[in-house]
Amino acid sequence: MYRRRWFAVVASVLVVGTVEVLSDTVFDAVLPFPFHTLLVLAVVTVVVATGAGFSFRRIDRLAGDLRERNEVLQARNAVLRAVYDVSLAVSGQADPEQTIATIVDHARSLLKVDAALLALDGPAGELKLRAASAGPGVLIGDEPQGVITEEESELECFLRSGYRIALSAPVGHGEKRVGMLGLATAAKARRRFDVSEVETLSGLATQIGLALEASRLQGELQVLAIQAERERIAREMHDGLAQVLAYVNTKSQAVEELLAEDRVTDARRQLAELASAARSVYVDVREAILSLSTPVPSDRGVVAALEEYAALYAESSKLAVRFQASAEAARAQLSAAVQAEIFSIAREALTNVRKHARAQRVSVTLAVEEGGMVLRIQDDGVGFEAELLATGPERWPHFGLAGMRERAESVGGRITWRSRPGAGALVELHVPVGNDPLTYPLNRVASSGETEHPEAQHQAVRSPAAAATEAD
Repeated sequence: MYRRRWFAVVASVLVVGTVEVLSDTVFDAVLPFPFHTLLVLAVVTVVVATGAGFSFRRIDRLAGDLRERNEVLQARNAVLRAVYDVSLAVSGQADPEQTIATIVDHARSLLKVDAALLALDGPAGELKLRAASAGPGVLIGDEPQGVITEEESELECFLRSGYRIALSAPVGHGEKRVGMLGLATAAKARRRFDVSEVETLSGLATQIGLALEASRLQGELQVLAIQAERERIAREMHDGLAQVLAYVNTKSQAVEELLAEDRVTDARRQLAELASAARSVYVDVREAILSLSTPVPSDRGVVAALEEYAALYAESSKLAVRFQASAEAARAQLSAAVQAEIFSIAREALTNVRKHARAQRVSVTLAVEEGGMVLRIQDDGVGFEAELLATGPERWPHFGLAGMRERAESVGGRITWRSRPGAGALVELHVPVGNDPLTYPLNRVASSGETEHPEAQHQAVRSPAAAATEAD
């Protein structure tokens, strides 16, 4: 290649040099001026035009190659960007149904076909259309039509006459096939797909398999969460409501016997204890109702949810509750799962204070320290032997400490208890924030005209009875 290029240059130089030598010797004698000069110019013009034409053709070919390669690179870049976006959606645990629909749309737009179809295998081996992206008049409907011949693809039963499946890829998880992803074109088109397009469809089919598995796991997690919540409610009803009702029944029988014996003073004392038990079960039921509501509404952050809960808790428990949250905590970017677990752990810790601590004052603080959210709940109650929690099973099964520890670990956090008898207790939760790729802002947006939490610290929340107790 390079020798031929230099040969053309050398040949041009030799031709021009030869003509110049002949013009000074032979042509001067044969041709009078200016004919020999015109002959030299004609020869030089022909040589230059020939060389320029050869060079221009090479340049045009190179420019065409560059354009083709640039188009290929742009197409590959679009494919990689689409696959990357889909991967983010799958790894970010977005709505699996929306993720699957997005992948099917990408398959149609990237590979420039008339339709893209995703059909999943049914229990009897039949195909069920799960998602499709198609132009008007391409699909028949969600149910297959007619009988599939051996020459037809499995997915062509969903297409109208005049269209065919030009390329398909199996969708599966591991080695198990769960469906098919196909591309439909007009039957007359007879389009051929290159290797990169086949790899693109295969990659998108793999992403669909991951999204389907994520959807299955999400469903199982929801079932497990519902089951765990039912067990928690049953446990709380057994430990609280059922025992109190049994106590009320015993007291009621005692009151009847005392009144029958005309022991009014003793009966009044029993009624006072009965009223105290009724107030206790009322608080338990009210907290159970609060726990069944959404912990952290989508339009509010965990700081606002905890502040509101602290106020309700102070009113129902008749304790002095002081709530504080730093401005950094209010602005922290947390996923919905992390916010829900922080709220649930705080609720469980406050329930323990009311039931077991015999405290008068409780403080709840939220702050961002060393790149993590820190929740601290401290009371001035009777305390307990915290070192017994370091190893072995927990010694207080009704405290819910194991559940709190599991909740913290589920979001990458850790929880500790600090206490000693007679000196109150401190529950401290640390949860990483900011650098976690699964976290995203869920607090209120400032552009909506609202501020998240303008003050660095919130005022103490107290019930009237609690304030009087603290003042004493």
